[in-house]
Amino acid sequence: MTDLARQPAPGTVADPPPGSLSPEAPGLPSTGGPATEPAAEAPSTAAFRAELCGWLERELTDEVVRLGQGIPEGEDLVAYRHWNRRLADAGWAAPAWPTEHGGRDAGIDEQLAYLEEMSAVAAPGPINSIGVANIAPAIMTYGTPEQQQRFLRPLLRGDEIWSQGMSEPDAGSDLASLRTRAVADGDEYVVNGQKTWNSLGQIADWCQLYVRTNPEVPKHKGISCFLVDLRTPGIEVRPVRTMTGDRTFSELYFTDVRIPASGALGPIDSGWSVARTTLSFERAGVARLHLGLSRKLDRLLADPRAARALTDPRLRDRVASIYADIACMRWMTNRSLARMRSGQPTGADGSMTKLAWGRAEQRLSALALDLLGLGATTDEWAINLAASRQATIAGGTTEINLNIVGELGLGLPRESQVG
Repeated sequence: MTDLARQPAPGTVADPPPGSLSPEAPGLPSTGGPATEPAAEAPSTAAFRAELCGWLERELTDEVVRLGQGIPEGEDLVAYRHWNRRLADAGWAAPAWPTEHGGRDAGIDEQLAYLEEMSAVAAPGPINSIGVANIAPAIMTYGTPEQQQRFLRPLLRGDEIWSQGMSEPDAGSDLASLRTRAVADGDEYVVNGQKTWNSLGQIADWCQLYVRTNPEVPKHKGISCFLVDLRTPGIEVRPVRTMTGDRTFSELYFTDVRIPASGALGPIDSGWSVARTTLSFERAGVARLHLGLSRKLDRLLADPRAARALTDPRLRDRVASIYADIACMRWMTNRSLARMRSGQPTGADGSMTKLAWGRAEQRLSALALDLLGLGATTDEWAINLAASRQATIAGGTTEINLNIVGELGLGLPRESQVG
């Protein structure tokens, strides 16, 4: 992985000039280290990093790396779960979690070190990526002691795979518009409706499901959250094949599904608060975006076909521009982390980084085919080009994030609401 991803925070070293040329490979932009040595890590962070690197050196194999390159099914799913258990048992599945739940209470600097070293060797994280980052913190915050005891450890180890039931055909970025209903019936609720773009749905055992329990109040106040066993009668899972050919998502259909009232996560009609829980213990997680792009750019430039194409100054300029994009994302991430360390609000930092990532991801994917030529239309780069279209949609559309930057970051008036 490029050392660009490991450069220190603002104010510690000089930034290398974007697009500078590598003396080892004339014509290729350098993705090498900083112009000066980075500031020394705290001894505790350095020890944390060294322990992780030693563990990865002993445990990580090429086969495990391959498992992390797609949605595993069949024998690959069994093997991935085995890797997940080894991660969890060694304390590396979610080091930011509290120790009582299987983590290491890792601070921001240790979390960043973890992401850097895992990315450097393409080590897969836990299979429950959404579960670890989003669902588990909600269970820790709103769950009963019984729910925490029942769900957190199996989620962390990958013994049970989780999905999240938010999006609907008419409620994508606007959770408050969801229509899936849950009607109380004694000590149960009866659920009817549909969820879509459900990540891991085809292999999931459980779902954090958001439903409307009170249609008589303002729409964001009548939502509840339930922890639902996807093996419950009346639930149909239909995998969705994307234009890349994979089955990353599923649609979930609920027909008179009876779920226990005890499965509610938090009070009834408080699902909006649960959904807005951003107390993810992995506060350095935003670094994943620029780390992933950095590794992808390295992989592209390592292809011999790219070296031949970079005799064209126009292509060299595009590579340098994407290098600069990644450098800017790194600086935005470091600025956000610095704010976290000092207890300051991060404001619209997350949306700004997401906007920058979506743009850079699509530009890099298009550049790859121009660099590598027609031969790349049948390999991983063609699939990457198709997949990159979702970068400005998934995890918050460009339009939603622009609104957040405008309203929260710049103080502009709120957008008018229709109806």
